[in-house]
Amino acid sequence: MPARRAHLATPRHHGALEAALLALREKNDVPERFPDAVTREAEAAAPALPPLDLRQVPFVTLDPPGSQDLDQAFHIERADGGGFVLRYAIADLPAFVLPLGAVDTEARGRGQTIYLPDGRVPLHPPVLSEDRASLLPEKDRGAFVWTIPVDGKGAAAFEGAEVSPARVERAMIRSRQRLDYESAQHTIDSDSGSSSGSGHYRGETGGEQLALLREFGLLRIEQERLRGGASLNMADEEVVRDEHGYRLVREAPLAVEDWNAQLSLLTGMVAARMMLDGGIGILRTMPLPDAAALEEFRTATAALGMPWSAGVSYGEFLRSLPRDEPRSAAVLHAAARLFRGSGYTVFGVPDAQGLPIAAPTSPDQAAIAAPYAHVTAPLRRLVDRWGLVICEALRSGQPVPEWATSSLAELPAIMRASSSLAGRLNAAAIDRVEAALLRDLVGTGLSATVLEVTASSARVQLDEPPVTAQLDLAAGTDPPVPGERVEVFVSGADVASGSIELELNPPNYTQYATEVEWATRRLPTQLPSDAK
Repeated sequence: MPARRAHLATPRHHGALEAALLALREKNDVPERFPDAVTREAEAAAPALPPLDLRQVPFVTLDPPGSQDLDQAFHIERADGGGFVLRYAIADLPAFVLPLGAVDTEARGRGQTIYLPDGRVPLHPPVLSEDRASLLPEKDRGAFVWTIPVDGKGAAAFEGAEVSPARVERAMIRSRQRLDYESAQHTIDSDSGSSSGSGHYRGETGGEQLALLREFGLLRIEQERLRGGASLNMADEEVVRDEHGYRLVREAPLAVEDWNAQLSLLTGMVAARMMLDGGIGILRTMPLPDAAALEEFRTATAALGMPWSAGVSYGEFLRSLPRDEPRSAAVLHAAARLFRGSGYTVFGVPDAQGLPIAAPTSPDQAAIAAPYAHVTAPLRRLVDRWGLVICEALRSGQPVPEWATSSLAELPAIMRASSSLAGRLNAAAIDRVEAALLRDLVGTGLSATVLEVTASSARVQLDEPPVTAQLDLAAGTDPPVPGERVEVFVSGADVASGSIELELNPPNYTQYATEVEWATRRLPTQLPSDAK
C-alpha cells in the first residue's frame, strides 16, 4: 500500500522543519550510521562468481535521478512468432551476506530502508547498497536474472498464455545505461528513439529499450485490467524552502513509471506462482475489503465530486482519474485505506510448535488480484533476500538453503515491526511538513473540500497548499457535509509537534473578508489600518 511521502529539496538546512525532523529521528532512535563491525564485514565480503555469463545482454536501469541503490535492470526483446521476452535482473545481495553475520543481524533489526523528507535510513551499508551490489552502469555485477516470456497480449504462462514458463538463475551481468524517469519520458514522447533533451540516452540501447518498455507496459496494464487489479501510483511531494517560506511541489507519476512498475509486478507474480507450486515460500497478501470499507470509499469519492459508479471495477475507476486533478490525490489516499490487513504469509516450513504451515487457501494480494511476492528490491527490503534464494533453488532443483528455511517463519513479525515504524515515522514527518507549509499562513483563510465529518470535527483537503488536516467544529456550529466547499481559517501551526489548528468561519472572519482583496483573506490583525 503506498504512503504519502515528501522529501526536502535541500535537506539538512538548520530551519524549523529540519530541526523537527532531526528531533523525530532522535526520539525514535533512528540509526544514523552502521556499526563498524557491519561496515567492515560488508567491505570484506567476497561473493563467488556465478557460472552463467549474461554480460552480452544490454541491460539498462530506470530509476529516479541520482539513485545509487539500483536493485533492478531490464532488457526486453521481441520473441520469434510474436510476443516478448523480459529479462529482469535483480541485485544479488544474498551473495554478500553471511547468514547470522554482522550485516545479516543488522539488516534483520532494520527490516527495510526508511524514507523520510530529510533523507533515507538504508537497510544495508552504502558500500553494498550503493556500490558493490548495486547494478551500476558499466560494472560487472552478480544478479538473479528472471526470464519471462509473454505472448502478443502481454500474458505469461501462469496466466494461460502458450509461452514457455518463466525461470530465474544467477548470472553475471553488465548494465549499459542508467536511465531516469523524466528524461526517459522525454525520449519516449519525442519519439526519437535515440536521444533525449538531456543527452543522456544517445545511442540505440536506451531508446530501443524505452520504446519496448512502453509497448510491454501497456500490454501488462491491460492484463491488470482484465484480472481486476489496480496499482496505486501516488504523487511525489517535494518540500521547497525559499525566501517566502515553504511550498509543496506535487508531481503525478509519469507514464514511464507505471510501465516500469509493471515489470516488478509481473516478476512478483511469477515468483509467487513458483513458490506456491514448490510448496514453500513467503507471499505478500492482502484480504479483500469488506462491504463497510467499500461503502466508505464510495461515499468518499462522491464527496470529492468524483464518484465511483456502480458497475465500474475498482481498478478501472482508479485508472480513469485525471492525473492533473488535485481531487485525484485525495481519492487515491482514500483508496489506500480501502485495502487493509496487508502482510506476509509464510508456508512450507514448521511453525513454532513444529507443525507444517500450509499454503494459504486465499493467496491473492487483493489490490493486484493475483498471488504476489516481494523479490525485486533486496537492497531496500529484507524479505526479498529470502524470496530470491527460494525461487532460484526451486527453479534449479536444489534444496532451499538451510539459513532461509530455518528463519523464514520469523520474517512476517520482522517486516510487520519495520513497516509499523516506517509508517509512524512517515506520518509524523508528513505532519511536520504540512505544519511547516502552513506556518507562514497563520491568520489566513483558505479554500478546502470536506472529506469526512464526525460529531466534533471534519477532515478537509486544502486546495493550496494541498494539505489534509483536521478541522475542529465549535459547539453549536452547523457541520459541513462531505464534498462541501468551505473556507477555513488557519489559527495555528506548530512545526516542532506537527500540529495544525483550523477553524471554520471563525468570528470576525466573514465580515472582514469582504473588505479586502479576496486573494488576501486576512484577519483584522493583518489588515491595513484603514480597514480595521
